[in-house]
Amino acid sequence: MTALLSLLLLGVLLATVAPGRLARARWAEREPVLALCVWQCLVVAVLLCCVLSLLLACAAALPELRALVFTGAPHGVEAAYGLADAAGWGRLWAALLAAGGLWTAVSLVREVRAARALRDHQHDRLSRSAPELPPGLGAAERARERLVVLEDARAQAWSLPGSAARLVVTTGALQQLSQRELAAVLSHERGHVRARHHWLSQCAQALADGFPGVGVFSAFRDQVGELVELAADDRAARRHGRLTTALALVELNSGRGVFGSCTPQQLAQSPRRVDRLLAGEPRLRKAHRLRLTLAALAAPAAAVLLAAWPGLSALL
Repeated sequence: MTALLSLLLLGVLLATVAPGRLARARWAEREPVLALCVWQCLVVAVLLCCVLSLLLACAAALPELRALVFTGAPHGVEAAYGLADAAGWGRLWAALLAAGGLWTAVSLVREVRAARALRDHQHDRLSRSAPELPPGLGAAERARERLVVLEDARAQAWSLPGSAARLVVTTGALQQLSQRELAAVLSHERGHVRARHHWLSQCAQALADGFPGVGVFSAFRDQVGELVELAADDRAARRHGRLTTALALVELNSGRGVFGSCTPQQLAQSPRRVDRLLAGEPRLRKAHRLRLTLAALAAPAAAVLLAAWPGLSALL
């Protein structure tokens, strides 16, 4: 029973204390990819605490499951967990955690289906607006993402992820942007597609919608929305220069907001993104990045260690 309570306590601490400290970390803007990894480790650790707690609670409530879980375990390991004496509490925690797990799965499926339906609708509209040439006509595409040009006076650019990814620019963007600025815009959007940022955004949105009162999930959603843009900016800046990327962002922002369709939150972030590109702060040192990576991995590792500790102590 101690392992179950320890996992629940660790999950609460990670879900309440860590998000605020991580959201205020100044290094995140200098290392957005690393910050995304740290946030994912934090959320995985919280979910892992819930899953392992659910397993232990179900094992306490159901003798058959307990026998199955500890099948082949050395003598004394099952007794070290003390699950047989916690059947009453086990049923309560198992019911609560199982309901939470089911709701998480429902929220994720709902978000993925809604995002897929929206993406399919956008692909259909794009196909009607700019039909593709038949095979054999036009130059062969070497890139994994097909470039599509739409007739529109407004300067816009965006990407449609998926198995048939598209990079979309308007004729207004072609006229307004220089060749280098256009290349930076396409590199930015290509970074979103190739890093599968839409998957991360869907998972973050599903958790935030499913558990609106849990701060770690709402903070994860907000931070993902900002960090994926910074990561795509860095990709474009590495290939085409910070000044060129900043100028491209300003040009598109003058008429629309951000690269392509944007939310109000992303619109408010654009001046900060320009300032960040122009400031050109250096990356963190390798030793610092290594320490942050190890600290991030320590969170899910701690959850696994807490769950296994009674059994390990019984063997020592």
